[in-house]
Amino acid sequence: MMDGYTIEKIENSDKKSEIVNEILRDLPDWFGIEASLNEYVESAKNLELWAAKNDVEIIGFVAIGATSEYTCEINSMGIKKEFHRKGIGRKLLSTAEKALKDKYKLIQVKTVDEGRYLEYDRTIAFYESMGFIRLEVFPSLWDDWNPCLVLVKQM
Repeated sequence: MMDGYTIEKIENSDKKSEIVNEILRDLPDWFGIEASLNEYVESAKNLELWAAKNDVEIIGFVAIGATSEYTCEINSMGIKKEFHRKGIGRKLLSTAEKALKDKYKLIQVKTVDEGRYLEYDRTIAFYESMGFIRLEVFPSLWDDWNPCLVLVKQM
C-alpha cells in the first residue's frame, strides 16, 4: 500500500471491462458519449490493464495495447473524480511504462487538441508533465469539433 492505495495488473478480461466501465462512468466530462464508453469497456478485455485501488474500491486504471511492433498506446485511462490530483494517474502510468519498457520503444496517446475543452487541456498538461510531446494534430480523425492530438514518449 502506498499513500492509501495499491496498483496491480489485472489479468481477467471480464474484470478489466468491469473496472473500465465503473471508472469511466464516473468521468462524464471526458467519457460522456455512451457508444464510445462502451467501445472502451469492450476493448479493455484484450489490453494490458493496471488498476489502482484503496481499501474500499477501484479508484483508477490505465489500459494499454500495441499499435505496432515498437509502439504501444494508452487506449484509455481514468481516475475517479474525487481522487484527481493525488498522484494516482502518475503512479499508474509509471508502473505500466516500467512493465512495458523492454517490449516497446514508444508509447502514444490520443486526446482532443488544446483549446476545445478545459478537461482535455488538463489531460494534455498531465501527459506533458509525464514526458509526452506533441507529435501531430489530425483535424478530422474523430470529427470537426474534436481534433485529435497525438502525443508520444520514448520508453
